[in-house]
Amino acid sequence: MAYQPEPAYQLSEYLEKLPGTTLRKLYQQPSTAFAIFRRMLPPLGKSIVQALLYMPTPLAVAQLDFWVRQDCKKARDHALASLRSLHIIQITGHGREKPQVIQLTTNFKNSLRLALEGGGDHHSFGIRSTLPVDPKITVAFLDKYGSEKWEDILHYVVNSVGGIGEGGSAHGSGPKASVKSLLLDGHLVKTRPGTNRIGITKAGFTFLLQEANAQVWTLLLLWLETADRASGSAASVDMLSFLFMLASLELGKGYDTDALSESRRNMLPSLVDFGLIYIPPQMSRQYFPTRLATTLTSSISALRSISSSFAAAAAGASNDISSLGGISQSSNNDKSFIIIETNYRIYAYTSSPLQIAVLSLFTQLHMCFPGMITGRLTRESIRKAISYGITADQIVTYLDSHAHEEMRRRANVNKTPAVLPPTVVDQIKLWQLENDRIKTTPGFLFKDFESPEEYLAIANHADEVGVSAWRDDARQMFFAKKHEPIRDFMKSRKKASE
Repeated sequence: MAYQPEPAYQLSEYLEKLPGTTLRKLYQQPSTAFAIFRRMLPPLGKSIVQALLYMPTPLAVAQLDFWVRQDCKKARDHALASLRSLHIIQITGHGREKPQVIQLTTNFKNSLRLALEGGGDHHSFGIRSTLPVDPKITVAFLDKYGSEKWEDILHYVVNSVGGIGEGGSAHGSGPKASVKSLLLDGHLVKTRPGTNRIGITKAGFTFLLQEANAQVWTLLLLWLETADRASGSAASVDMLSFLFMLASLELGKGYDTDALSESRRNMLPSLVDFGLIYIPPQMSRQYFPTRLATTLTSSISALRSISSSFAAAAAGASNDISSLGGISQSSNNDKSFIIIETNYRIYAYTSSPLQIAVLSLFTQLHMCFPGMITGRLTRESIRKAISYGITADQIVTYLDSHAHEEMRRRANVNKTPAVLPPTVVDQIKLWQLENDRIKTTPGFLFKDFESPEEYLAIANHADEVGVSAWRDDARQMFFAKKHEPIRDFMKSRKKASE
């Protein structure tokens, strides 16, 4: 019996669950094909797509062995599994007379060619507005606007701890009611039993730990799933295609609202609430994508954090620092601000109310100075965090990813792989073990194979594509985190044996 996993809010997992007909509809838009190519594919997968894009005939799968070194076979299998799950490539079954061949699916190939070469009247990359633009709408203005909108949402999630249900922030009264409802439906916050108070969940803290780009996609995918339930898959396909189009637009430029279909115009109010676009109050025929929208398909590591973006905008940042390729110094300072000692004392060099609020979830704060706060990890503070659904691993991940550069420098000097003091990491996990001694992994159990050979072939494939979580060769069963790659492999084996 398969264990039913929790809903996945990562873009890759969402797309892999879509049926082939839905993905083929998405690939009719060049902006979608280009966005998937930029963001979703591993490096080797991109190389395979580039090689196949202009090939006049399908390629024999055996030829791939000459492209990839023997020690990279696992990476090749993983790349092919990703391309097949996204319905980007087609691989014929094993035949006795005809060799197995690989080629790009028609819609993806044609759209990616069109995106790279230009031309056509598809308007997949938006239509610029010809109306005059208000001089106040600059890149710095859009950065500040998008940052404030997004920080309102983050503050609502953080401030839900302790029953502050309305979650106000430094910028306003909090997000719109529709956004709050979406956070509840997505289980990022929940209503505590017996009260009307809102509290953070384990998924909510995971949401806070993510980079800004991943946070945005988490909320957008919740929005898409809500549309699926309300209007069917056709609505979510158009919504997802529109999001990929927004990612291709230019920051600081105005685009024509009248050029959008009615269904996409109906999406604009929600995107305004998320901070992805700005619509001037007196000029509703224009919309301006913010940095949150234009970096949707950028590399996560290349996306500045919300707090650093807001700081740059508040300081009157000029257009030349808003390019997508670089990370500003403020971004590094914004992320690396925590020093933790072996006596569990924490020194956080920050003035951000949001960062202080996140620390307060699992830290007993003591003193607050301009630009710095002090606190301590205690059994009570960790157990309080665990009662919210936050895990020890999440706390350690947060502290490690936000460790001060001085701690990283000392780790390098001492040639130790651990940035955090090992005693602190162990104690945090021991405090959790006092309440929780079981770790669950959602997935699917595979057993009752027809032969040992079939078991080994399928289990080894699960290992190669990186979905195997546990296996027992003696009992011929294994546990996988995903079933789609295994399902496709089993189908191909069945066809080859016919």
